[in-house]
Amino acid sequence: MAAEGMEGAGKRALITGLSGFTGRYVEQELSAAGYEVYGTITPGHAPGPRQFAVDLGDRAGLAAVVAQVRPDVVAHLAAIAFVGHGDVEQIYRVNVAGTRNLLEALAAAEHKPSAVLLASSANVYGNTDAGVIDEQVPAAPANDYAVSKLAMEYMARLWQDKLPLIMVRPFNYTGVGQHENFLLPKIVAHFRRQAADIELGNLHVWRDFSDVRTVASSYRRLLALGPAAAGQTFNVCSGNAYSLGEALDMMADIAGYQIKVHVNPAFVRANEVVRLVGDNRRLLAAIGASAAVPLADTLRWMYTA
Repeated sequence: MAAEGMEGAGKRALITGLSGFTGRYVEQELSAAGYEVYGTITPGHAPGPRQFAVDLGDRAGLAAVVAQVRPDVVAHLAAIAFVGHGDVEQIYRVNVAGTRNLLEALAAAEHKPSAVLLASSANVYGNTDAGVIDEQVPAAPANDYAVSKLAMEYMARLWQDKLPLIMVRPFNYTGVGQHENFLLPKIVAHFRRQAADIELGNLHVWRDFSDVRTVASSYRRLLALGPAAAGQTFNVCSGNAYSLGEALDMMADIAGYQIKVHVNPAFVRANEVVRLVGDNRRLLAAIGASAAVPLADTLRWMYTA
């Protein structure tokens, strides 16, 4: 039972994509704040307590889950989240049509949530000349994943008069449990195995990396704002850029040896976004300052986990 006075006391939270990388950390955040947390997971997996194995393409199934849970807040995290995902049609089906199915179910529900957080992506900005990207920078998506997320944002606007929608555009983030097809987990895994060599793509990229625990905390704090944050879009980022070389040097310091890097042309993406660094001032103005975890500390956590 949640103690009286806790942020989520007496409230129910629904997380789509509960068993995903981010979902587990958002669940921890919301549970610690006193929410009763429910979630959707991918069909084919055995659901645990307060979990529902339902596909975003299942309109009736989603409606049934929403009617049963009666969520007070919703964090919509379920998505195809890997830029290099091979099934392009599935990217659009899940990220756009699937999100629409969820919004339709929430809008039709008898019990309306006070906040619905939709996870978009900083990939929507594409290759931009802006040194630091704020929310006013025009979107210029450079791959299908980014296009699907921008399309999701536009589609969601059709529901803004019916639901208190909060849009977040997370920049890169990482942590324990992220799949090795993402860059930093791949690097960490190679060092953990004491591998002598690693194959990577373009080394000349700069990214704004956050710790997944900081991202989860930001999501919880935005949901707590309720209607006060509705209708707004927030960059979720650290405001600091790290090159791939810097990340490799950090890992070399942590592991105590240098790894030999080979550039594999097959890993160099067409339309690679070269520099992606965010301005987080709007977010911090809304939720207050938070103690960001230095990237070296996140990498050490992943290495020693």
